[in-house]
Amino acid sequence: MKKIVVIEALKFALEGKLYEAKAAADSARQDAIHEQSAAETQYDSLSIESGYLAEGQSERVEQAIRAIHQFEASYNLNPEPHIVEGALVQIADEAESKSWYYIGPAEGGLKIQIAQTQVMVLTVASPLGQVLYRKCLEDEIEFNFNGRTQYLYVDAIL
Repeated sequence: MKKIVVIEALKFALEGKLYEAKAAADSARQDAIHEQSAAETQYDSLSIESGYLAEGQSERVEQAIRAIHQFEASYNLNPEPHIVEGALVQIADEAESKSWYYIGPAEGGLKIQIAQTQVMVLTVASPLGQVLYRKCLEDEIEFNFNGRTQYLYVDAIL
């Protein structure tokens, strides 16, 4: 796995989220100011609801822009000796099943596909992110998941 490929895929995914948020915000704004949204009676709340939707969609745009800036600050091609924000990490479980994670500043749960490999964004605020944070290569980790203890192994840090 090449970290630069993961970073480029993350940039693309975040830009895609921003594009979708902008399109939704523009559509909601157009709906809010459209002449058919004008209230016909005192009980007609379509224009108010459209306005709230437009405001919420605009907030999504701001969140996407913030996430892009946060990720830009986290990108680091220099390997670290331990897991920190910006690290690309491979974790193995007891069954030798391996998973890749990018330790990011936001957007936890975002998944990207690189060839046949899935990489998921973890934040250090997530339960698994908290357990992995500052661990080193070949460290074993005990992680409680759904009432079951899992034993994980840090297989790679890029």
